[in-house]
Amino acid sequence: MKQSPFSALPVEITISVGKARPLIRDLLALQENSVLPLDKRVEDPVELFIGERLIARGQLEELDGDQKGLLAVRLTEVASLGDGLK
Repeated sequence: MKQSPFSALPVEITISVGKARPLIRDLLALQENSVLPLDKRVEDPVELFIGERLIARGQLEELDGDQKGLLAVRLTEVASLGDGLK
């Protein structure tokens, strides 16, 4: 199978860990060290998007070794090219 010349181009993936819906008055009161609660738990799956399209889900992990402390995502569900995720 011949590869497309576009296959070597980088693409930006956005990882969504949750959403917040504060009241405007609470948003205006935010300061450094304020805590903004999200609608997800730490163990809940995260969602991976390219633009607005959901392409995968996974679990956040912390890397070890030379990359200790960096976050990564272990994929648990990946969209097919034609159908996407539902």
